[in-house]
Amino acid sequence: MPHPSRHRRARAALLAAAPLTLIAATLPVPQARGIGDPLYPHLGNPGYDVISYDLALTYHGDNRRPLDAVTTIRARATDTLDRFNLDFARGKVGEVEVNGVKAGFTAVGEDLVVTPAGFVPYGGLMEVTVRHTSDPAAPDSGWVRTRDGLAMANQADAAHRVFPCNDHPSDKAWFTFRVTAPDGLTAVANGLPADREDRGPGTTWTYRGAHPMATELAQVSVGRSAVLRRPGPHGLPVRDVVPEKDATALEPWLRKTPAQIAWMEERVGRYPFETYGLLVADTTTGFELETQTLSLFERGLFTGSRLPEWYVDSVMVHELAHQWFGNSVSPRDWSDLWLSEGHATWYEMLYAEEHGELTAGQRMRAAYRYSDVWREAGGPPAAPKPPEPGRKLGIFRPVVYDGSALVLYALREEMGREAFERLQREWTGTHRDAVAATEDFTELASDIAGRDLSAFFEGWLYGAKTPPMPGHPDWKADARAAPGPARAGNTRVTGPAHRATIDRSAAGRESSEDPAR
Repeated sequence: MPHPSRHRRARAALLAAAPLTLIAATLPVPQARGIGDPLYPHLGNPGYDVISYDLALTYHGDNRRPLDAVTTIRARATDTLDRFNLDFARGKVGEVEVNGVKAGFTAVGEDLVVTPAGFVPYGGLMEVTVRHTSDPAAPDSGWVRTRDGLAMANQADAAHRVFPCNDHPSDKAWFTFRVTAPDGLTAVANGLPADREDRGPGTTWTYRGAHPMATELAQVSVGRSAVLRRPGPHGLPVRDVVPEKDATALEPWLRKTPAQIAWMEERVGRYPFETYGLLVADTTTGFELETQTLSLFERGLFTGSRLPEWYVDSVMVHELAHQWFGNSVSPRDWSDLWLSEGHATWYEMLYAEEHGELTAGQRMRAAYRYSDVWREAGGPPAAPKPPEPGRKLGIFRPVVYDGSALVLYALREEMGREAFERLQREWTGTHRDAVAATEDFTELASDIAGRDLSAFFEGWLYGAKTPPMPGHPDWKADARAAPGPARAGNTRVTGPAHRATIDRSAAGRESSEDPAR
């Protein structure tokens, strides 16, 4: 971005010396802003790049009561700022400081508009401290209330309903969490433990991430939890957080994780973070979620489900695969979600093929049958329709799961297996700890294939109708087909209707010659 003009620099110098009341009087009326994401245009804010978040939360032992919180944001200005917006809602703000000086603030929509006492120059660093509450009982909060406490589920647009932030995956940052909870409760968060300090009747637990993270992947959990540790591949610390009473019963599932990590590493390279594990929450959500380094699972998936073991295993691999696809390599816009969910579904499918009873070919032929219906309902994979008002999970449609895995299946048929597998490794290696767009993926695929694949991707990613499947001219899309399995949140719905679908798939599915019949 170009440096401010001489006129803007002169104006900025005047603003720096002006009192806050004068600055506020000369600025236009505060407005909610966004960076123009095609699906969530209100999310994100221009003018700065967040470097880090330091989030301090005090939990009072009642998951219906607001937490006291202090969020400190360190950022670099990408413009001259005499005012800027943060995404924040569902909490009360008591005070805002910018670089140690009190700032003006007002709420507009789901934005917190901050007016510092003096301007922040282009390229300048700013430290923004917001004292606020975080309300787990508020509607559409990013908090999930469990039987014994709380956990976070911020995808896609709910992180700012927990803490002030630049709530868009394109602005990744480093995170530190300091969580104070009453004695008898355990607090955990993304990353590795950095400190634990007794504070009278409570304890403060500090965690730090070693890699940048999108706000939607933040995780804090408080409850009567057991923290179980085991070694993973090449000494990776694996940490699981489960209800104390379920530690023994869950062990047969938890001990699968190191081998699943090794399985993924064989296909896409070294695990990208400092730790991994499962957070098993005693609650019912209908989804699982790939929060960074500590994936969220509902307890009932393991303890109350009649789903086949191979299917539950594949769901575990789905969330694990997201650590590479979606977490380490994050979408630049939410329209790039197909890259995250399509790849996670792809490895879920391959794992199920190796360990279960449903081949990738069978699943993809069935997906091909439904694909035109999915595209009509939700848009093509890389140009999805916006969510309906009031339905924040509305972008998580079948077209971004099996419909996008179908794109990858077609790409493997088009490129050949060896080139496709090279693409997977180079994609996760080249864009590690960064954000990337659909265009980055299609260009890399063409480079590796040694030919221009733009026509292939135009049809498969943006077409209203599903193109012919390379190598399978007999596969047919059926416009009269039912829309297929529903999904919510991040992965498959685990409610009764979908469980029945999976039970039928395992016990009485169609013949291998025509599974889509």
